[in-house]
Amino acid sequence: MSTLETDITDLWSRYEADDVDADGDDRATLEAFLDALEAGEIRAAEYRNGAWEANEWVKQGILLNFGLRSTEVREYGGVAYNDVLPLAETSEYGDRGSRNTPDGTVVRRGAHVGSDCILMSPAFVNIGAHVGDGTLVDSCDTVGSCAQIGADVKLGANTLIGGVLEPVESAPVVIEDGVSLGAGCRVTSGFVVGEDSVVGENTLLTPRIPVYDLVEEDILYGELPPERRAFTRFVESSIGDHDLFDGGAYKPAVVATALEDRTLEATKREEVLRS
Repeated sequence: MSTLETDITDLWSRYEADDVDADGDDRATLEAFLDALEAGEIRAAEYRNGAWEANEWVKQGILLNFGLRSTEVREYGGVAYNDVLPLAETSEYGDRGSRNTPDGTVVRRGAHVGSDCILMSPAFVNIGAHVGDGTLVDSCDTVGSCAQIGADVKLGANTLIGGVLEPVESAPVVIEDGVSLGAGCRVTSGFVVGEDSVVGENTLLTPRIPVYDLVEEDILYGELPPERRAFTRFVESSIGDHDLFDGGAYKPAVVATALEDRTLEATKREEVLRS
């Protein structure tokens, strides 16, 4: 157990016992924790033993930063706002090849943005999120708290990536390396998108909607396997037997087929997203 993990675990125990002084050493611990998140040294979830698992102590550290700080008046772009945390310091992004365009691109303190990333305005990256190297966060995208975004990922415009901060034992949304999400996609409630998959625009990925995997001929919940092409279709619903539904009723589902070319160039990947 690292020193930082030990300090956060101890601070969490004292916080639950209402025995915390949010100044001095405790405040220094909170700042060191946020620095480690931004540097990518710690993450809210990691891949272990064949599955993504939450790092509970990291999520506890994020909650401590909310519980032990007071709301302050701050300023962004000449406009006052009220929050317990400042925005991330982004002046060093250019040194590692990343760029964030002005007029609405917001990265909250405690979010990690890797090298060679592009953040187009307006986009929002929340605390605890991890954005891997070479990833594009397009216009009007939201990356929720603790969401784990891999390397070389493309998030199409107006895409929502949920987080999952509580409960602390639950793994957040994970988008693995090389994934392309079409415009308007929604990924929520701890869903895992497998690496190198291509997801069609306006697809909703959530554990409550089944994924019909035509490759393995299986019905999955909460995950899209690697190297799939996925899109939304509607399947017949059992409630269609009710007299109110003249002509039947249908519910959304996700259909996953094989991604024939695993090394699609950017232009070809765009064609797959739109087809």
